[in-house]
Amino acid sequence: MTDRMNDFDSKMDSDEDDGCEISNEHMTTVSRHHFGDESDKPSFSISIIENIKEEYGLFVWPCSVILAEYVWQQRDRFPGTNVVELGAGTSLPGLVAAKVGSNVTLTDDSDRVEVLENMKRVCELNKLKCQVMGLTWGVWDASIFDLQPQIILGADVFYDASAFDDLFATITYLLQNSPGSIFITTYHNRSGHHLIEFLMVKWGLKCVKLIDAFSFLSPYKATELSGNIQLAEIILSSEPAKETSASMGK
Repeated sequence: MTDRMNDFDSKMDSDEDDGCEISNEHMTTVSRHHFGDESDKPSFSISIIENIKEEYGLFVWPCSVILAEYVWQQRDRFPGTNVVELGAGTSLPGLVAAKVGSNVTLTDDSDRVEVLENMKRVCELNKLKCQVMGLTWGVWDASIFDLQPQIILGADVFYDASAFDDLFATITYLLQNSPGSIFITTYHNRSGHHLIEFLMVKWGLKCVKLIDAFSFLSPYKATELSGNIQLAEIILSSEPAKETSASMGK
């Protein structure tokens, strides 16, 4: 369940105590996302600072909510693991991973300073220690070489077909740099899924799990979201499959 808070004054008072000042000067708001096995008794909540006037990097999209829920439901896989979230934006999935015990690095385009700064503020707001790093897909600089994630997360990263090759190059490098690692992504099943399937083959990747994203959502969360969204787990084709092999089909 997600609560979007419009009472800025009360929220500012509570967050100033946390060392995180929130302003409504640029249409900033805070949404709170609850995770737990019972809707009325969440195990914990994650607060996200959003700017509804800015670009997609400062807004929580349905794919992010769904991937975060999947991380929660698969939480036994995450304690002690190194996790990298690509194109993290507001970082909800990565923050949930940190909450359940992962060592998390949150990344977004190196040129999007406002997004990276917001990621740091959100970590402070939730009292979570995550590394925040600029990482531009397809660019090989010093920062990417030290990353050895066991789990890579990406929510709605397949939105711009012109960036798919660079994205797959980055994913492939990270998977190769950490044998046995896996990429977990949620994406809208748009017309570009055939290109995704083609590029997976091109970059030596394979899908080992493909499910309808709404199949594992509780009814009270599913009613708040919409869209034809799928979740996929992807590995190097040379790695042994841990799940039944699947196609990225329609």
